Amino acid sequence: MIKDVKITNTEVLSDNWYTLRKITYAYTKKSGEDITQTREVYDRGNGATILLYNQDQKTVILTRQFRLPTYTNGNETGMMIEACAGLLDKDNAEDCIRRETEEETGYMVNDVKKVFEAYMSPGSVTEVLYFFIAAYSKDMKVSEGGGVDHEEENIEVLEMPFEEALKMINTGEIKDAKTIMLIQHLRLHDIL
Repeated sequence: MIKDVKITNTEVLSDNWYTLRKITYAYTKKSGEDITQTREVYDRGNGATILLYNQDQKTVILTRQFRLPTYTNGNETGMMIEACAGLLDKDNAEDCIRRETEEETGYMVNDVKKVFEAYMSPGSVTEVLYFFIAAYSKDMKVSEGGGVDHEEENIEVLEMPFEEALKMINTGEIKDAKTIMLIQHLRLHDIL
């Protein structure tokens, strides 16, 4: 256990895309020893993610898009299958995920259910991600989706059987943590 944490210095290393800071902090260990450490912290804001499901069809809506960081770390195509997600910007989590759902998937959902929230990479990233689920039906489809042009999003919308999505976790076709967590949530709670 540590106590008396104090940030002693903060230096901005980059604020190009998001903000990368070098932070020096001090704290007291359980033994009473005072320690000083330096870590880099990446602040990209908080986000929200959602998994749309259709009870009657036993299907889910996912997206596929290029993710440069995965491409640079062994993903040959850089393509990732994911649950719809976005940054909160100035929205609250529910408003954000409704907007992102329509932009990315083309479905207008109103009845979203928050299921939990999590730090996705607490060793280096400040982001808290708010997780939602929502039922969808064909009559909720208001556009093709695919993202918004000014954000240079090129998103493919995928509708697939829930059981196929589960299998894709085991085959490695789905490697995105937030998506795995939401698919497992549906399974654990017998939603599909």
